[in-house]
Amino acid sequence: MIESKCAKCRREATKLFLKGDRCFSTKCALVKRNYTPGVHGPSTEKRSKITDYGKQLREKQSAKRSYVLRERQFANYVAKAVKKRTNTGDYLIELLESRLDNVVYRLGYGVSRTSARQMVGHGFIYVNGKKVDVPSYQVTSGDIVTINPTKVNRKLINEVRERIKSKEVPNWLNLAKDKLEAKILSLPKLEAAERGFDVKTIIEYYSR
Repeated sequence: MIESKCAKCRREATKLFLKGDRCFSTKCALVKRNYTPGVHGPSTEKRSKITDYGKQLREKQSAKRSYVLRERQFANYVAKAVKKRTNTGDYLIELLESRLDNVVYRLGYGVSRTSARQMVGHGFIYVNGKKVDVPSYQVTSGDIVTINPTKVNRKLINEVRERIKSKEVPNWLNLAKDKLEAKILSLPKLEAAERGFDVKTIIEYYSR
């Protein structure tokens, strides 16, 4: 069964920010229905104590769903991080945060990672003056990320400009709001994750 975006947040009991501005409003599913999704509504019985495996699974699912990745994609990122051997946690977050679709989302160009991925896929985003339509493209320090104004209609450009007026970007990014141009200042570290993922728990899940 394919769960709705809101159901995924309720399943993990934490905001995964999958629906943009809605996640910050009173319409958020975790505000209105802060219980596990299901046809019978909130359970009147206490939940059984979660096992270590259960904790590992939930943490992995939260991270995977937050970055809107399939299982194989996420597992491949973890495998790359483990091969690094040193600073595994930092490297995993670096790989996830450096994805072009995530950067577009972080800059406020897209209201969610899903919409940011669509912008990349439609060829709206340029890196160093060249169109890049691969959401998983890894940016690196010094790269310049821009929106191609000839591909995007004026309405969308105006929406982006309005959205980024009050946008605070991570300190590893520098956004020139007037030009809709961003520079990658450095590679993101563990603390750059949108929420504090327990990377050790995620690694343990895949090391079973």
